[in-house]
Amino acid sequence: MTALPLSRSVRRFHRRFRQARVLARALRFPHRPVNAHVIPVRRCNLACAYCNEYDDVSRPVPTADVLGRIDRLARLGTGIVTMSGGEPLLHPDLDAIVARVRASDMIATLITNGYLLTARRIERLNRAGLDHLQISIDNVLPDEVSKKSLKVLDAKLQALAGHAEFDVTVNVVVGAGRRDPDDARLVAGRARALGFAVTVGIIHDHGGQLLPLDERGRRTVEEIVSHGASTFDVASYNRFQRNLARGQPNDWRCRAGARYLYVCEDGLVHWCSQQRGRPGIPLERYGRDDLDREYHTTKPCAPFCTVGCVHRVAQLDELREDPVGALGEWFTPGPDGAAARIPGTVRVLTWMFATGSHRALFRRAAERVLGIR
Repeated sequence: MTALPLSRSVRRFHRRFRQARVLARALRFPHRPVNAHVIPVRRCNLACAYCNEYDDVSRPVPTADVLGRIDRLARLGTGIVTMSGGEPLLHPDLDAIVARVRASDMIATLITNGYLLTARRIERLNRAGLDHLQISIDNVLPDEVSKKSLKVLDAKLQALAGHAEFDVTVNVVVGAGRRDPDDARLVAGRARALGFAVTVGIIHDHGGQLLPLDERGRRTVEEIVSHGASTFDVASYNRFQRNLARGQPNDWRCRAGARYLYVCEDGLVHWCSQQRGRPGIPLERYGRDDLDREYHTTKPCAPFCTVGCVHRVAQLDELREDPVGALGEWFTPGPDGAAARIPGTVRVLTWMFATGSHRALFRRAAERVLGIR
């Protein structure tokens, strides 16, 4: 593997340090949002048949309004701000929005369909300080359901591999409407060959609820996850996606509206993209009482929810409240009955911060290093 230039290595270290600080804040302060999705433009340049999060007419949200929402999220103690849409690259001032997130000591991430990415556009995102980009690829060849195909987007992936200084994740989706579930395997293999992380999602209906997979689809999800490098992705699969792939509900507490916020183009806070209107309160009026209420509110849509980012945020609270119990549930036996092995680094961290006799000392030291107050 070719060594990274020193400047890129330093920036990567700084990015990992800031990510660790966000994680530490999430574990330390239960009433601060971990992740907020912000919609700078609802319009999209594509029209995927399964998507209910776009239109083809909306104008970009005025930049001053978006920047004001970023500032408000910073005052709420938010850790990560994700620009989504629609297609966020259609916003003419996206670079300034990303820069504002970074200047506010938050992690800046972007979800895009990738069509508008060029080497020059990627370099602009580097300069703005983007931390992470997710691009979804649905099939190998475009079809009537989705144009987000590997055939079209492979050149974009190569541009990202050659120019991006931020982390890149390729999300593959398995479920109804796909020409062939083997497409997900091929896309995942290509993404990993280029050095990108891979996540796999299960397609949902227009209410964000589960569309169960057939046996072939379940095997596809199992295979992709088994080759993943991220401990957290494996844990998330064990905790949520395994049941969803079988059409079974999950028993968990959704923290949307508290630990996860979805801020639409009108500046209203919702549980998530699939539950817009709940609670539907303007962000500028959203405060501690709202965060506390939604933290404890039972969400009726939770058992069959497929919104992965909300799942991951909830896992942080499971880890905060009961680290040993959470890890035991995350690393459950696989479908062949073999117990999932807890990685050595996870065991060491558990001993340092949760079970060891000097855990209080380690926690105080980590908070000082990360600047957590």
